Amino acid sequence: MDGAIKSASATELWAELVGQVAENSELALARLYDGTSRMVYGMALRILGDPSAAEDITMEVYLQVWRTACSYDPGRGTVLSWLATVVRSRAIDCLRARKARRAELEDNVYEVAELHDSRPDPELASVNAGQAHLLRTAMGALSRDQREAIELAYFSGLSHSEVAERTGLPLGTVKTRIRMGMISLRESLQPYRQALL
Repeated sequence: MDGAIKSASATELWAELVGQVAENSELALARLYDGTSRMVYGMALRILGDPSAAEDITMEVYLQVWRTACSYDPGRGTVLSWLATVVRSRAIDCLRARKARRAELEDNVYEVAELHDSRPDPELASVNAGQAHLLRTAMGALSRDQREAIELAYFSGLSHSEVAERTGLPLGTVKTRIRMGMISLRESLQPYRQALL
């Protein structure tokens, strides 16, 4: 009985948090993430079998929650079932894209007739410079706190715990800053996604 009460209160809490996310509450998104991300990641990992891809899907799911929280309808199911539907859809899209890329690579293998020049390609260097500029611009739009946390974690290779130790901040604060910064980066870079692939 006690477990049923806890489950009901968790269900109500998730629905309340989604409502707050719909009103652009970053704190509500962070709390929702903290409470549900293990389930989301676990489901993505089960479908994809790849931890890195599962992490990407998990971030995409919460980015979608941030953008579409206002469309959540509690009458159609719980927050957990809504998240599970989003995870499944994103993961299946990932599998299809992976399969299409694999088929394209297999087709291209037979078309390669000669070795490629190993010197740097000026066109590729230009594309890389453009991508770097986009990333620098997007990073510059982040708050100083988010930018510092992301730079330490991703560019300096520190773990979240090491970032917390270096900055003197609580681990939860570091994780939230990184998570929210990554969500902001994905949103600002979304229009350029094809160019960055």
